[in-house]
Amino acid sequence: MILSDLNIPSSNGALSASAKVYISGVSEEMLPVQRLISEIAPTDIPVLLVGESGTGKEIAAMQIHALSQYRDLRFLKMACSTVAADALEIHFRPSANGDGEKNGHRTGTLFLDEVGELDQDRQRRLLHAIPDGPNVAAGQILGGRIVSCSTGDLEAEVHHGKFRSDLFYRLSGVCVQLPPLRRRRDDIPLLVRHFLKRYARVFNRSEMTLGDRVMQLLIEHAWPGNIRQLENVIKRIVALENEELGVVDLRVSPMIPDLSHTSIAEPSRSLKAASRAASRQAERELILKTLERTHWNRKRAAEALQISYKSLLFKLKQIQVPESEGV
Repeated sequence: MILSDLNIPSSNGALSASAKVYISGVSEEMLPVQRLISEIAPTDIPVLLVGESGTGKEIAAMQIHALSQYRDLRFLKMACSTVAADALEIHFRPSANGDGEKNGHRTGTLFLDEVGELDQDRQRRLLHAIPDGPNVAAGQILGGRIVSCSTGDLEAEVHHGKFRSDLFYRLSGVCVQLPPLRRRRDDIPLLVRHFLKRYARVFNRSEMTLGDRVMQLLIEHAWPGNIRQLENVIKRIVALENEELGVVDLRVSPMIPDLSHTSIAEPSRSLKAASRAASRQAERELILKTLERTHWNRKRAAEALQISYKSLLFKLKQIQVPESEGV
């Protein structure tokens, strides 16, 4: 599957900023996932997406919506960690005119984000609110369908009595497991090129091409934050227009200062202390080079570093850069 953008109607019918999403899958891990999504998208079967944080569960939900019969209706995301029970139930109640519209906009796909965060009361109320019966497809809301996701093991939660088994079976008509990025390294170059192109447009920069050494570093990195972490790294590379500085926090030599002269001379120094020292030195170099690139305009530098102006001033004091420096 190649990368592309999906047009997802937001709550007001316009294209939301988050609706520009990517679809990826050339690795052996992702191809079966893509096939499964393509097969279930046209149906009304409820879908449960599971995977580590940052693996693209919301993106997969958007893809299911875009490939479904509800593509022209609204894609509505609800955060289960904070949503009120009444807000959940209202999407299953007929409106005054009986067509299932809410505020003038029909919901095609209701995406329940982190459904495992629902407490017992909200689980019960959601279960009772979901339409059921011989004439209602199991995964349907009024005029649409339910897609939910979880980073936790819901089956284990059911086993321990923390999640209702009847609600679990109602929501998991099909369970789609999204693999972590470390198990789909063949997709990394494709994702990198996509993010380079996207953020070149966002920051009004010329499109960059990464060197072989940096690309290999990205391919070999463990990516505990998965696709979300990779996206943030590429975003920083494009913002700074510097691939070396953009990957400095991956802690992979030679992207950080060489500490070989201290590791032998100071055998009592702990690995944690050495890591902290490397981090501080890397941060100092990143800040100073960013300030040089912005001609010591601290507000522009803070924007480029994606931190607040006050945070930058604090860090400048930490690394002992005088206020008058560069002025």
